[in-house]
Amino acid sequence: MEVMYPKCAGLDVHKDTVVACARLVSGREVSQQVVTFGTTTKELLALSDWLTEQGCTHVAMEATGVYWKPIWHILEGSFELILANAMHIKNVPGRKTDVNDATWIADLLAHGLIRASFVPETLIQDLRTLTRTRKQLVREKARHVQRIQKALQDANLKITSAVSDIMGVSGRAILNALIEGETDPEKLVEAAGKRLRASRATLVEALRGCVTEHHRFMLKLHLTQIQALETAIGEVDGRVGSALEPFREAVEHLNTIPGVSDVVAQVIISEIGLDMSRFPTVAHLISWAGLCPRNDESAGKRRSTRLRMGAPWLKTILVQAAWSATRAKNTYLRAQFHRIRARRGPKKAIMAVAASILTAAYIMLRDGVEYRDLGHDYFDKLDTDKTASRLIRRLRDLGVEVEVKQAA
Repeated sequence: MEVMYPKCAGLDVHKDTVVACARLVSGREVSQQVVTFGTTTKELLALSDWLTEQGCTHVAMEATGVYWKPIWHILEGSFELILANAMHIKNVPGRKTDVNDATWIADLLAHGLIRASFVPETLIQDLRTLTRTRKQLVREKARHVQRIQKALQDANLKITSAVSDIMGVSGRAILNALIEGETDPEKLVEAAGKRLRASRATLVEALRGCVTEHHRFMLKLHLTQIQALETAIGEVDGRVGSALEPFREAVEHLNTIPGVSDVVAQVIISEIGLDMSRFPTVAHLISWAGLCPRNDESAGKRRSTRLRMGAPWLKTILVQAAWSATRAKNTYLRAQFHRIRARRGPKKAIMAVAASILTAAYIMLRDGVEYRDLGHDYFDKLDTDKTASRLIRRLRDLGVEVEVKQAA
């Protein structure tokens, strides 16, 4: 097999140690040097010096948790770095040691058998960390809201049946009154104000329960946590706004896509960056995001058409944006959703819309152009004769005789 990189190295990364194997080819002879380093900054600098002394030009490592990131930051700029998916470079079973792992990675790299993972530039990495942290904080806030609802149900307070948003102004006023010890339903309704749509009688019955000191403690605990999380989310949003300054124009362009809000645009930028040359075609990007069927064929039979695994942080936000886009009237994305749903069902249809949103984002970031909607009648204009035949056939199925005449 052809050797693509005669002087390269493979790193087996752990929390406290890094096993490095330098693979050097001289003529027909192959030598391997294996050295173990620590993961402190001093040791990683020593690793960089050792790789330089060995003459290595390319270095590969597994994406092991977050332990690969400090090594990447120190070696970046001095070597051609390749981050490998651990599932793609599994070693021969039964021969599992750190030295063998490092040697195996070096052998695969030398022959060009490692498919590099996408690692964006530092600014994009920082923005990605912020957007992912924000999503985690929002999820945690939602969990505390659910725990408040659980405590209210335990006290037989049916607030959630009468108040649409328990974290709104009226809902929080009721919660604060309960925490302070108020149990009279009439006074609780007065604390809620007059913004609620439910009638006063309905609210009084919903707020009649059995609240104990334990319930008050739990409500106060979770409400305090929610307030702290909201403060943290506000700080992260401010930081995201500052980090987005170099990409403000790209975010504004992406906002013109139906269903894409500021948050969605920020996540798209943080996950795929601005340099679309990393993805040769839009099909590569869709495959990387996990929005296309996997290849699973044997003996000429297609065994599975499930979606392949991809970027979970990007895929989930695109699906949310796709559902929002289907509610935008007179748009291509809405027409595409209804067209595919009639034949394949809503799940495949929404994934197709998400892939279309990502396709538009790819072209806009690659060419620097604005979004141009194809229109809700795009599919009808593709083949007018076919559309007319389909509609006539549908009318005949309903028992209506149709006479076709060409319009003047």
